[in-house]
Order: sequence, then structure tokens, then C-alpha cells
Amino acid sequence: MRTAEIHRNTAETQIDVTVNLDGTGVYTVSTGIGFLDHMIEQLSRHSLIDMDVKTVGDLHVDQHHTTEDTAIAIGEAVAKALGDKRGITRYGSVYSPMDETLSRVSLDISGRPWLVFKADFTVQRLGEWDTEMIEHWFHSFAQAAGITLHVENLYGSNNHHIVESCFKGLARALRQAVEIDPRKADAIPSTKGML
Repeated sequence: MRTAEIHRNTAETQIDVTVNLDGTGVYTVSTGIGFLDHMIEQLSRHSLIDMDVKTVGDLHVDQHHTTEDTAIAIGEAVAKALGDKRGITRYGSVYSPMDETLSRVSLDISGRPWLVFKADFTVQRLGEWDTEMIEHWFHSFAQAAGITLHVENLYGSNNHHIVESCFKGLARALRQAVEIDPRKADAIPSTKGML
């Protein structure tokens, strides 16, 4: 089983994350930000990665530290569970529709973190989550997980749908990329011999 635990404790946040890449999408999530919880639940359910995420952050300051550090801890847990990345498919790409919205998410578990994020929001908050934190969540996750991640909302008008289609797209692309390729289960998927 490809599992990992991350315990991240700073003066700003205390976070415990457990992941199982070979799970069934079972989750428990508590960050103190309801809409962020909902998105991480979507990430778990649709990637089939079991996730236990508990964050206690300095929300009396603002949502930045909680958002960033939770994404970092989840990304670190995914990277740790992948180990040397032997046998993974490595790439994932999906179109993610949600009602009037369509997003495209592509990723490469490359060891070279990068984010391209193209989505605009017309409201300042979804629930109590500041929409300016959404891109930052994806950036922090990509950096910590060591993945190249492209997230693009192609069209849509409902802000909730736009964000959710991006998270579900990440989930489905991640599911593809972390799966073991039965044709090359013993090999690192790179001509360099490492990722």
C-alpha cells in the first residue's frame, strides 16, 4: 500500500494528513473553512485517494496560512506516498464538466513543480473561503507534490461550479497519473531513470 503521514506544526497551523493512494476515496476533512473542506472531499472522492486531513489554523488572522499549509501538507503526503514513483502512469489529463462549466486539468508527476492556473471569479468569497486563495491552494499543492499542473477553466458562469470543476479535474487527472501501469510496473517512467 502506498501510504504516507505528514504532521506539519508551525506557529500558524497544526496539520495532520494521512493519504492512501490505493484507496477508494474515503475521507475525513476538517480545516475550519467549510468550502475548502468540500473541495478536499471532492479531491479525495474522485481521485480514489483516501485522505484524513485535520487542520487547526490561525483563522482569526485570515485564511492564508490555513489554505497554504493544508495544500502543502497534502502535497507532501502525496509525494511521500509515491516514493521513487516506480511504475506510475505519471501523466493525467481530463476535461471536467459541471453543469454550464467546463475545465481542463493536465498534470505530470515530474519532480518539477509548476502551476499554470487560468480561472477567474466574480465573487470575493464562496461560503467563507476567499476566492483569491483558490489559485494559491493549487500553487502550494503543486509545489509540495512536485508536479507540473495546468488548470484552465474553459467556460462557465457559476463560481461554485468553476472551482468544483477544477478540483474534480485535479482529482481525476491525479487518479490517472498515480495509477500503476501494468506494462511497466517495475520501471521509473523517465529516460533519466528518476523523477
